[in-house]
Amino acid sequence: MTLPQGRTSGATNVQEARIALGGRLRGLRVDAGLSGKELAESLSWQPSKVSKIENGKQTPSDEDIHAWTRATDREAETADLLASLHTLELQYTEWQRQLRGGLKPHQSEIAEINARTRMFRVFESTYVPGLLQTAEYARARVAQSLTVFKIPNDIHQAVQTRIQRQDVLYRPEKRFHFVLTEAVLRYRLCTPEVMLGQLDRLISMAALPNVKLGIIGFETAYVVAPAHGFWLLDDDRVMVETFSAELNLAQPQETALYSNIFDSLASVASYGRAARTIITQVIDDLSEQVPDSSD
Repeated sequence: MTLPQGRTSGATNVQEARIALGGRLRGLRVDAGLSGKELAESLSWQPSKVSKIENGKQTPSDEDIHAWTRATDREAETADLLASLHTLELQYTEWQRQLRGGLKPHQSEIAEINARTRMFRVFESTYVPGLLQTAEYARARVAQSLTVFKIPNDIHQAVQTRIQRQDVLYRPEKRFHFVLTEAVLRYRLCTPEVMLGQLDRLISMAALPNVKLGIIGFETAYVVAPAHGFWLLDDDRVMVETFSAELNLAQPQETALYSNIFDSLASVASYGRAARTIITQVIDDLSEQVPDSSD
């Protein structure tokens, strides 16, 4: 996945946060008059562990933070350091760790986040967002995750939970603005039959009073390249999925950046009748590939 050039990626921000946390811990050690070797010996650690943590090469655990502040006689700093650590862990969660118990728990966690969110701004350049997926399309997406990550097969429960998440679409206090590229409508991520049903659902979902659906056609000139999809939840969090991890970005400058990017992408999208025309054209093209059942 290519991130926008000239901008700091989520993964880079995570590394910067890890380095900053290491620098704070180094300051505690220096203030205590301890060398890295002396601190390591007092904690029965390998000397290299202190160096790796301080230089952002290794993320400390909760236990490491507690041990560090005790050894440097700065236990009053523990709570603040743990808060920084947990923010770092929120920003970057590896899929292999997050999905080790199967896909259903992750879908349930997302449902809880959706329940708290009032305004959803979603841009996708590759696949249909989960809140708009049919059960058949969702099954194809979940099956891919099972293949890629070699995790427990709970596909039926995961699909059911994903579809149940869509109940939020019918809550009048919530607002949804989806922007999709035409490529989302044309990528071969499932069978033509399944995709036809999915395209029909997009048309029907766009008719909901609290849903705004924009489509960026292939002929559209972009101001900002559609480098990757993202979800902007209220003004509090940006969720970005990569092949290896889910990024959760919460710093004000990051949410502001993604808000501006979303506005730019939304400004060149087609809505209403023009969006339906694009979707209908794709349906017509795809229908030619589906055998006529009457033959």
